[in-house]
Amino acid sequence: MLMCLTANHRNTSFEMLEKLSIGAPRAAGILVSDSVAISGAVVLATCNRFEAYLEIDDSLAADSAAAMENSMQVIGLASGVDAEELRSSVTVLSGTDVAEHLFAVSSGLESVIVGEDEISGQVRRSLAQARIAGTTSSGLERLFQKAANTSREVKSQTAVGGAGRSLVRLGLELASSRIVDWSSSRVLIVGTGQYAATTVAALRDRGAEDLTVFSPSGRAAKFALRLGLTASTNLVTALAAADVVITCTASEAPVVSAAHLVAGDRRIVIDLGLPRNVDPDVSTITGIELLDLETISLHAPLEELSATRDARALVSSVASEFAASTTEQQLTPAIVALRSHVFGLLEAEITRAHSRGDEDGRIEAALRHLTGVLLHTPSVRARELARAGDGQSFSDAVTALFGIDAVSETATQLTRDNLSA
Repeated sequence: MLMCLTANHRNTSFEMLEKLSIGAPRAAGILVSDSVAISGAVVLATCNRFEAYLEIDDSLAADSAAAMENSMQVIGLASGVDAEELRSSVTVLSGTDVAEHLFAVSSGLESVIVGEDEISGQVRRSLAQARIAGTTSSGLERLFQKAANTSREVKSQTAVGGAGRSLVRLGLELASSRIVDWSSSRVLIVGTGQYAATTVAALRDRGAEDLTVFSPSGRAAKFALRLGLTASTNLVTALAAADVVITCTASEAPVVSAAHLVAGDRRIVIDLGLPRNVDPDVSTITGIELLDLETISLHAPLEELSATRDARALVSSVASEFAASTTEQQLTPAIVALRSHVFGLLEAEITRAHSRGDEDGRIEAALRHLTGVLLHTPSVRARELARAGDGQSFSDAVTALFGIDAVSETATQLTRDNLSA
């Protein structure tokens, strides 16, 4: 069973999101290693959301409430957030709601700017990080891979996700009301990650030419060489020379503070980091105007209603199909167990027929044909019940009519197959 704990810009303060983005990603390994019920965990932490996607072992699904409570405790402890405060800030989703939510998130439908460019890549990277950490699972792999496909479908089949939608571009748009000519502005970029590369592209689209990069981790020279920028190794000097400062690093502590700046010329500082890269005390310096994520999000444009409606309809349809196929897969043990049981009886009858003189094989052929006919309807009904959300009734019927434990029968059959291979 899939579950999701989600905290985002709609239901959680940026202060809480900042705390979660620092510590909670480390909690994934603890959740998987310390919980019997949780078989997989993928954490998605972006500038406006924190989400933990969990797979609960189906045989322990009754313990899902306890697993959720334990997850709250682990995430809260890792983030330095009181569990009760976290509980009031996080929404818990389960079952089919998880797929529809992630597909919408990956398609940019839950972002500050609907259809933003970066989120689909962040979703893919969160799965890659879980693979490296060894916390993913087969169910989460299917879920996240389908999310990536859905994101591409939404962008190709609807008007959502026009080129250039991002918080970076919105921040630059807000700054443009203060900047007469980007081509003559000196811009300092603090950071060298994917977000920094996106920032460089957005700046050049606006005509900015004088671009300098500083990296707290010492990667500025390599980044500058790759993108044709000027590298700086002295933050204070670079800040003093810039008209516009844009921060976008993964640092867990502020990189720029009031101590790095002096009062004087007018300067715009755009903080795109979460956790924040710029200490709020910067705004006390005369001449400094600070635009942080919270400020930028307040100016997010309204959704294009028709385009968003079309995209959500597509996401809902894909999520329903995903849920149906997932349920069908969950019935596989029962179907395999039934077929194994029936074919076991068939082979016994064929052996008996041969011992009684079935030289021409007519009895065997008739028995195999009859078996195929008898199994056809149960197989079709299994898929129909699964898609109707009533797959458990099929498993229960197999157990009641044939006395078959689907899990143990399937395991036994797999063992036989492996031994005979």
